[in-house]
Amino acid sequence: MAKNSKKSTRKFEKNQLKDVIERRKAGAKIKQRQQVKAKRRLRNAESSTDDTSERPNVSLPKNQDFFENMNVDDFFQGGFDIPKKSEKPTGIKVNGKSSTKRKRLGSDSEDNNSDELSSVETILSSNNSEDESEAEDDFGMSKQVMDGLSEKDPEFYKFLKENDPEALDYDENANFSEIEEVSASDEEQSKKKRKKSTNSKDEEDPNEETDSSVINTAIVKKWTKAMTEKFSLRAMRQVVLAFRTAAYVNEDDGNKHKYSILSSEVYHELVVTALNNIPLVLQHHLPIKESSSGKVRISTDSKKFKTLTPLLKSHSTSINHLLVTLSDPATVKMTLSSITQLIPYVIPFKKILKSIVQTVVDIWSDISYTEATRITAFLALRRLVVIGDPGIREVVLKTIYQGLVKSSRSTTIHTIQGINLMKNSAAELWGIDASVGYTTGFTFIRQLAIHLRNSITNNQKESYKTVYNWQYIHSLDFWSCVLSEHSCPLKEAETGKESELRPLIYPTVQITLGALRLIPLATYFPLRFHLIRSLLRISRATGIYIPLASPLLEVLNSSAMKKAPKSSTLKPFDFAFNYRAQKTYLHTRVYQDNVGEQIVELLSEFFVLWSTSIAFPELALPVVIMLKRWVKDVSKKNNGNKNPKVVNLIMLLVQKLDANAKWIEMKRAQVDFAPNKREGVDEFLKGFDWEKSALGAFVAGQRKQREENSRLLEEGRRQEEVKEKTENLQKKGNDAEWSDEYSN
Repeated sequence: MAKNSKKSTRKFEKNQLKDVIERRKAGAKIKQRQQVKAKRRLRNAESSTDDTSERPNVSLPKNQDFFENMNVDDFFQGGFDIPKKSEKPTGIKVNGKSSTKRKRLGSDSEDNNSDELSSVETILSSNNSEDESEAEDDFGMSKQVMDGLSEKDPEFYKFLKENDPEALDYDENANFSEIEEVSASDEEQSKKKRKKSTNSKDEEDPNEETDSSVINTAIVKKWTKAMTEKFSLRAMRQVVLAFRTAAYVNEDDGNKHKYSILSSEVYHELVVTALNNIPLVLQHHLPIKESSSGKVRISTDSKKFKTLTPLLKSHSTSINHLLVTLSDPATVKMTLSSITQLIPYVIPFKKILKSIVQTVVDIWSDISYTEATRITAFLALRRLVVIGDPGIREVVLKTIYQGLVKSSRSTTIHTIQGINLMKNSAAELWGIDASVGYTTGFTFIRQLAIHLRNSITNNQKESYKTVYNWQYIHSLDFWSCVLSEHSCPLKEAETGKESELRPLIYPTVQITLGALRLIPLATYFPLRFHLIRSLLRISRATGIYIPLASPLLEVLNSSAMKKAPKSSTLKPFDFAFNYRAQKTYLHTRVYQDNVGEQIVELLSEFFVLWSTSIAFPELALPVVIMLKRWVKDVSKKNNGNKNPKVVNLIMLLVQKLDANAKWIEMKRAQVDFAPNKREGVDEFLKGFDWEKSALGAFVAGQRKQREENSRLLEEGRRQEEVKEKTENLQKKGNDAEWSDEYSN
């Protein structure tokens, strides 16, 4: 509405327009119901007068053929439809049933695919009984009503389109009712068209609908042949109907299905045929135009697409329901591959698409599925993000993040690989559309900041638990993966501009530093180490300096590392699968040794990032001084920690830092530029292999040693699992033998 409209118009918009819109919607629905009921009542009356297979052509007076036997109530319920001149009903019987085909409005030169397209429109509503359709009261606005509204009142139609677009979304059931009316009119025209073909009575057409409601192998093979060789839409229609029966085979969806399946072999063949061949037929009749950037284009305004819309909706709903109920990995993978091919056709149907996205994300985030199946689910989501619009991308990214957080609630040796797979794969999607990635990333990072702030300001005893849990840790680690992958200098050089996600680095780092310092107790040292590793990833990938020596020195100067530990026989503490230490580990030598190893590892990983920097001596000097002071304090006989293992590790690190600092001083003594020359500073030792430095060689050796230890531990764990399974099987076998002997 224009701003300079009259005052009465603005008052009407403010006070009465909403009610007028609702009344018009209600009126449109009522009118449509009345039209459908009147036409159904007329068909029932005509069918009740048919005593023979062919109806005699009885001509009535001009105005008596419609209103003669109609009372006043029926007349007003008819929706004031003006009867049109009826044409001569024609048709023949095929196998005892009248075949249905839409009456052509154009010339007779159209090919067989046009006939098949016409018959496709009658598919989904032909199964529903008239009683069920008559009992439905919640019809949506049909497309015919919307077209009439756009012609009769274009201004109101334009206003609805701008202010209430959902009011113009015609309901799927309303569309089915229109298809049902077309199906009824097709039955009257089928006989005349069948009589024109002399070979139709003698030859069997593989595209003809089967009379049997029970599907067997021969029927499935006939459909498969018609779809693969002729790309038959009629065969695809029948497969869609049968596939819907297969999807709801063990459930009651409230609809009467045309077909029934009695054999598991037939069920398997039908599912394979539908999943493999329906996308091929769709691609033949509705080819996808894909650009070099990955965008796809389908003519959604074409007659073919509008005709196939009910089929697409039905099949998409069925395949989504089937995917929820499947458990076999091979079948799930096949279904996901079929969905990937159908995605371009389902994009216009937002509600169905959201349901499919949620189902696919549930599979991708379910660690119980195989890795191959989850990767196939990810490929479907990735294709949707690539070809979808910004709204679809935002929905997919939000759903993926929610699935990731939900599935990372528990972290064990069995689930850590699946969680890492989710984080690494999902991080890729945030770089496809950087603007949408920034919007969603900012929203979720802000939520993490709010949780942290509430934990700090809240005085309740266990308020910290909203932050100190696996979900929060994995969320921060995930954003470190996203920022490391898409804000690195290499990718920015490829695109020629700074990443749009780079501004998210600062809030992510601040939140992570705040979270690791929330509770500075020895119990949560493992959590601190997890978060420091996330920050190291960001610093390593982006080249941004993050002060990580300070939180590590805080751990080293804690009472847990300065006091003498208690001896114990506990196993070494596993920092990879724990974010808090049990009470039995606190103040023990095992825990103190493991914490010392973690401190040395993380400090060396932090300093090796700047091992070739011209400022390394100044960067390492304060830390070296504090480490030497700590060694001096804990080496006292009276109040030292009496742990030579940790002391030796710290002294080794100090030696490597000193050696690397002297090497840098020697190298920079040869330069001829001042510290204020930024270009010279940036070019200092640029391209030099960091592993050849004193500290770099030490870190590279430590990494290889840790990898070897991890490999040995993994092999030992697998051997123990195999041994336990073998013992359990033997125990079950012995119990079974004992029970048999006892029963005898």
